[in-house]
Amino acid sequence: MTPYPELQGLSNYSFLEGASHPDELAVTAAALGLSAIAITDRNTLAGIVRAHVAAKTAGIRLVVGARLDLTDGASLLCYPTDRAAYGRLCRLLTLGRRRAAKGACHLSRADLAEHAEGQILMLIPPDPLDDGFAAQAAAWRALLGDRLYLAAARRFRSDDRQRLRLLAGLGIPLAAVNDVLYHAPSRRPLADVLSCIRRGCAITEAGWALAANAERHLKPPAEMERLFADHPEALANASRIVERCRFSLDELRYEYPDEVAAGQDPQERLDHLTWEGAAQRYPEGVPDKVAATLRHELALIRQLGFAPYFLTVHAIVAFAESRGILCQGRGSAANSAVCYCLRITPVDPAHMDLLFERFMSAERGEPPDIDVDFEHERREEVIQHIYDTYGRHRAGLTATVIHYRTRSAIRDVGKVMGLSEDCIAALAKSNSGWGRRGIKDEHVRELGLDPDQPDLARTLALAEELTGFPRHLSQHVGGFVISKFRLDELVPIENAGMDNRTVIQWDKNDLDALGLMKVDVLALGMLSCIRKSFDLLRAHHGRDLSLATLPREDGATYDMLCKADSVGVFQVESRAQMSMLPRLRPRRFYDLVIQVAIVRPGPIQGDMVHPYLRRRQGKEAVEYPSDALRRVLEKTLGVPLFQEQAMRIAMVAGGFTPSEADGLRRAMATFRHAGTVGAYGDKLISGMLARGYQRDFAERVFKQIEGFGEYGFPESHACAFAHLVYVSAWLKCHYPAAFACALINSQPMGFYAPAQIVRDARDHGVTVLPVDVNHSRWDCALEDGRLRLGLRLVDGLAERDVARLLAARAAGYASPYDLWRRSGLARATLERLAAADSFGSMGLTRRDAAWAVKALDAPPLPLFDDAPPPPEPKVTLPKASAGEEVIGDYAALKLSLKCHPLALLRDDFSRQGIAPNVSLQSRKGGKAVVSGLVLVRQRPGSANGVLFITLEDETAIANIVVWPDQFEKFRRPILGGRLLRVDGRVQAQDGVIHVVAERVEDLTAHLGRLAEGGKYPSRDFR
Repeated sequence: MTPYPELQGLSNYSFLEGASHPDELAVTAAALGLSAIAITDRNTLAGIVRAHVAAKTAGIRLVVGARLDLTDGASLLCYPTDRAAYGRLCRLLTLGRRRAAKGACHLSRADLAEHAEGQILMLIPPDPLDDGFAAQAAAWRALLGDRLYLAAARRFRSDDRQRLRLLAGLGIPLAAVNDVLYHAPSRRPLADVLSCIRRGCAITEAGWALAANAERHLKPPAEMERLFADHPEALANASRIVERCRFSLDELRYEYPDEVAAGQDPQERLDHLTWEGAAQRYPEGVPDKVAATLRHELALIRQLGFAPYFLTVHAIVAFAESRGILCQGRGSAANSAVCYCLRITPVDPAHMDLLFERFMSAERGEPPDIDVDFEHERREEVIQHIYDTYGRHRAGLTATVIHYRTRSAIRDVGKVMGLSEDCIAALAKSNSGWGRRGIKDEHVRELGLDPDQPDLARTLALAEELTGFPRHLSQHVGGFVISKFRLDELVPIENAGMDNRTVIQWDKNDLDALGLMKVDVLALGMLSCIRKSFDLLRAHHGRDLSLATLPREDGATYDMLCKADSVGVFQVESRAQMSMLPRLRPRRFYDLVIQVAIVRPGPIQGDMVHPYLRRRQGKEAVEYPSDALRRVLEKTLGVPLFQEQAMRIAMVAGGFTPSEADGLRRAMATFRHAGTVGAYGDKLISGMLARGYQRDFAERVFKQIEGFGEYGFPESHACAFAHLVYVSAWLKCHYPAAFACALINSQPMGFYAPAQIVRDARDHGVTVLPVDVNHSRWDCALEDGRLRLGLRLVDGLAERDVARLLAARAAGYASPYDLWRRSGLARATLERLAAADSFGSMGLTRRDAAWAVKALDAPPLPLFDDAPPPPEPKVTLPKASAGEEVIGDYAALKLSLKCHPLALLRDDFSRQGIAPNVSLQSRKGGKAVVSGLVLVRQRPGSANGVLFITLEDETAIANIVVWPDQFEKFRRPILGGRLLRVDGRVQAQDGVIHVVAERVEDLTAHLGRLAEGGKYPSRDFR
């Protein structure tokens, strides 16, 4: 049998065209006995690394290639023969992508000719053949010689033989291909759907755009030999191409920039900066323990050659500090004393027992991963600095692949299949967003639809098949790849959706697969909030604080946290964290480290939370089976809570080498995807038994370690985050007005909207002043210790319009006419200001201001600039009801200082037996009926399907627990309601109160009694 390699195949990284994942193509090709497979996606190498990894696993040769669609000629398949040719292909794709908008690529024949050296090219004949194709083919043949082939594919039409004879007559060797779109025929319907999505048409309108058959799938060599019996040379030529294209992604060698001037040694520079930083961090002398740690780390960095990487991160942090941009490293880098001395991380190795091997090890030999958070509003300055320093040909952001999820798949497939808009909306809405794939039949029936109806059943099946497909490339949250030489010879670079951003075509997993380094330049809203808080303290309280100088171990701050008074506080504002705070009762910094880490899937799944709390509360004895484990587990009361502890246990109790312990860490990090933690079980348990530990203890320890597979926190990461927990809590405790002001000015961030932040500030004694055209700025501000709301809160108001208002305000505006005349703002803008009730300083109500604005037309000409307003007859408008005022506030500002909507419904609700939420605080059990606006819906992956809802009424917050069976029973009101009634049982433990839902009712219609159109958007989290 003649061997056959498939050399033309699109994966689903040819977005909305290929109907199979790269790994499906590679695995199927190997199973069919193909000699090799090429993934030739359109103008991209985005899926090539996945194909490379899958091909190696499946044991089949991958031919690297791409399809090049030209603006002035027929398309070609391009296969680099060696590393240099691959670099030219990357630069060619970069050229086409950078000159086009995001998602497009503009390449000409001249561009390809300039980059053709070392490439095997296969010309794709148009269908049907046109008169100009022969001339094009001749021109390419004259340029490329024996490096040009013609793609010969069977179309399974009556003219196939004639077409192949015509192509053979052009004098260019034919190469057999099947022009593959999917790995198996069963994917043909999905390929048709993708074609319709791409064209924006329904399946009934697609006509000739749909495939005539399902033949564009991978075929075994015997079948291809039969199809090309008249042209056996085409099969032989395909194999010759494979023999000539020996390039593999394994040949890629990545070199990091030296980061020093010519002649300087990067390691010597790093040594100097580290010891210089150590002297600054420890002005009274570097502790012996820290000095020994620094010498150990620097020696390992020298051994592995990673000094340039540390110098890069140090330079980026130094740039941020020079611009006054708050930043802080986190993640495993916080295990490094070098990073602390370089001012990259805040975790002092003198006070923490860090495990450097969690960050970097000789056995692993791979680059470390340093994550640095910057103020989210100023991170762009840092990003542009990196581009300016290295050039866009040497630096690029990592890509993120955006995939279809159930809702988006339902919407796109539903449109193609001709479902009505209301049907598509109902189906999409019925999916909570928390499920993995598909919509259950019973949920479809709840909507009054029949899931067995053929068209609907087909739509749902296709949508489920589409779920998980890549939709397009986006940009990573901040991962930068920086290269010593041209990055665009390693991977193509393209324009991002944001101005002045460029991204590579590979994502984080691709980089990991090839061993490439990235620097994570991340954005953190809380750093913006803290910096703004420091600015307010400096301006209004005369206190000049920083992350390093803020007072430590403050008792009042810990008292506040023990009461779960943590709205707005970093990391501990979620419902789960608030429930844990009164039980854990933090009294020192390390307690916050545990607080951050313990409310995570890893400790929960590993059954670590309750044993730790019982021991902390003195309800269970703390015992250690050996002194060695006491040293590892003493600070967490014998319960392993961190990845570093799991690694230490494996080494001291299980006899693991550092390399094996790091393998265990990797297994913990990838458990959800690969399930590899269990492979270490026998080794750990047998090692512990050999060292005298009891089997039940060894098995219990392994079960806890296994729990880390569900996202266990490294201690170093928890330490870095705990630092920000404390800083934000201290600010909230001692300067609630400044903290609330900064928090609102840093939105969007966190769990809570401005309405809840304002309410919490008022609960802490802060006087909050309304939005006003004569007093408010764009941002919220402090006025004599009071919080003045900013114009940024007015719905639909542009910052540029506010700038015009402020520029002309001077001593203030006397009337809406005066504001309009002097600022030149459009009437629509003034109407938004009137709707926000922001003319109070003029003595005008919302209705008065709206009436006055209605009289305005075009601003007067300069000649009449000082003319008084035209006379208007005095009109007495009816006074708005309290409900209309509150709903008007929420419509314009999403909050109200007048009262809470439920205060206006309280009498009616009381008659229905609905109690105020504050009444729960005195309850220890029994039945309760509560209600509130939905603030948050949260369904953590570690909660086994349990849903948590936070409801707010005018008195307090109520925390609702919805078990999975109740969620299914009351799914529609839970997902659709903005105002809910919940009947349930009260549970109270350690000061934490929940209502376990037994019945849920949607009361949203009651809001219509106050006024029409009020919106209370909830925030849903997973």
